[in-house]
Amino acid sequence: MRSIEFCAGAGGQAIGLEQAGFNHEALVEIERDFAKSLTLNRPNWNVSAQDMNTFDGRPYKGVELLAAGLPCPPFSVAGKQLGDKDERNLFPAALRLIDEIQPKAVMIENVRGFLSAVFEDYRNHLKSELHKLGYHTEWRLLNASDFGVPQLRPRVVIVALKKELTDLFDWPTVQPHNPPTVGETLKDLMAANGWRGAETWARRANEIAPTIVGGSKKHGGPDLGPTRARRAWASLGVEGKSLAEEAPLPDFVGMPRLTVRMVARIQGFPDHWQFYGRKTTAYRQVGNAFPPPVAKAVANSLRIALSVGRHFAIRAA
Repeated sequence: MRSIEFCAGAGGQAIGLEQAGFNHEALVEIERDFAKSLTLNRPNWNVSAQDMNTFDGRPYKGVELLAAGLPCPPFSVAGKQLGDKDERNLFPAALRLIDEIQPKAVMIENVRGFLSAVFEDYRNHLKSELHKLGYHTEWRLLNASDFGVPQLRPRVVIVALKKELTDLFDWPTVQPHNPPTVGETLKDLMAANGWRGAETWARRANEIAPTIVGGSKKHGGPDLGPTRARRAWASLGVEGKSLAEEAPLPDFVGMPRLTVRMVARIQGFPDHWQFYGRKTTAYRQVGNAFPPPVAKAVANSLRIALSVGRHFAIRAA
């Protein structure tokens, strides 16, 4: 199964698609540091540091899956929810590329605000445009914690399928058990430099994390979010005003800070995945990512639908 992904970021969705069995024909990401992270981890991937508004999709016509993590600000409270009036809205570009590429399936991730009542007309517009292109469209709010990610992270996933595949797709089922707590997830990383308080800290950090936020290019630094988010982190024994370069030393006293690697693990990235650039840039890449386990779960369901559809097509021929 082949895929093409837009707004690929540092690879959160791409990892999930890869784990679900998709081969990336191309990954498009406008921010060069993010694109360098993709190449750093997968030198064989065809990565294009380009604006999807100017990308020509025609050479990729027939790829089975078009995936995208379109910018969240047009539909987020922090971005003032300007929707189609926001210059960062890339749904029009996505529709053009879907028309050019004609994939069998489409998978787009966005923030919960996309489902706000104020955007009902825009949602209906998107569904209508995709219908004209031959697709049946559904969306669902998925929480990352339902798929093993130790974080409260609700995200909307939009799935559009060629109409002959509609009845073959089922949304993924949630995992039967709660995800690990922050303490269980990070205890070994907190103890990496011999911190004697790591065990006690891990017992206190006995809930999942609040939503990881990465900030935008213009706003937000290497911190864990606004005041309310920092209070939530403090209840877990984490200082959220900034990130640390390394784990606490043996005699450290107080609330530890998280490192980029720790935040990446909370997001569901594998420990071997690297992020190009210094702390602020790397944290933005992590904080804005689509957790790989969630992407994998949806992509697995899409792969099954596509495989069954292909089998039926071969038999019919």
